[in-house]
Amino acid sequence: MRKPYNHILKKRWTGLLGAAVIAAAAITGCGSRWQDAGNQQETNVEESLAENTKTVVTIGYLPITHALAVFEEKELLEAGDAQLQIALQKFGSWTDLTDALNAGQIDGASMLVELAMGASSRGIGLKAVALGHRDGNVVVVSDEIESAADLKGKTFAIPSNQSSHNILLNDLLARAGLAREDVNVVQLPPAEMPSSLAGKAIDGYCVAEPFGAQAVVSGVGHVLCKSEELWENSICCALVLREDFIDTHGEDAALLAEYYNQAGDALTDEKKLAVAEQYLGQDRKVLAESLTWISFDNLAIGEADYELLAEKVKKDNILENPPSYEAFVWQKGGEHR
Repeated sequence: MRKPYNHILKKRWTGLLGAAVIAAAAITGCGSRWQDAGNQQETNVEESLAENTKTVVTIGYLPITHALAVFEEKELLEAGDAQLQIALQKFGSWTDLTDALNAGQIDGASMLVELAMGASSRGIGLKAVALGHRDGNVVVVSDEIESAADLKGKTFAIPSNQSSHNILLNDLLARAGLAREDVNVVQLPPAEMPSSLAGKAIDGYCVAEPFGAQAVVSGVGHVLCKSEELWENSICCALVLREDFIDTHGEDAALLAEYYNQAGDALTDEKKLAVAEQYLGQDRKVLAESLTWISFDNLAIGEADYELLAEKVKKDNILENPPSYEAFVWQKGGEHR
């Protein structure tokens, strides 16, 4: 468990003599940080820091389109004069990201909401601030699969059992009159799914984008259905903050939530493609295809939508006791609900 932030800050700055040391402390990748925002060399270091510092909040992410609002928020904060800055930390798997968040090595994350709910139910202090996106998930299958019924006896991949992709698969099978046991369900890293489909190791998958679009653009698969066809107003990813960061930096957390929602509204079709190209480095055609399925406006977490999610995670044996809306969702402005 991290020590109180005021103790950490006091200890961190004792004996620091220059901006180079300050910058080195800012990029260590763990916890909340403060860094010198100017280039002036002041005799009184503490006075300089008081006038020229920003709160740096470290946000973890996977390189997927579902994290675009975090990328855009970083751009908005850097272009403005808010005393807040986002330091992005990329992870290669949900397991690594979740472990870092739970251990307090990062302040927050754009992540699968079920993973955050699971951590919260185990007593780890996490709060969901907003949705990561709306819609944006698809079921991609090989050309041999023409309907959900054709998945019987086939192999289907999801990124994690604790994911909305798992729920979407269960909803798809139920509509086709199939049981879970009728399909060989495997867990794969998202980046491996398109090549696995091309190599016929799997027959379909559901995962965060742009990995579904990769199969569609390359011609090795097609969209069987979109998430909104199976589960209207589905919740998939969320921006999550550690509760200790909120408790000690309430105003900063509220400002983060405010800019995050502004970022979502700013992600027009043209803008979201530009941001995706900048941060994800994927093929432009793949990103353009993927982004036709996703939106980022109105990222507030509705209580009715969350309650439906909680019901689904219990029904699908993902979580036995998911946290309540009041316990898990933090409202902009600093009120815990």
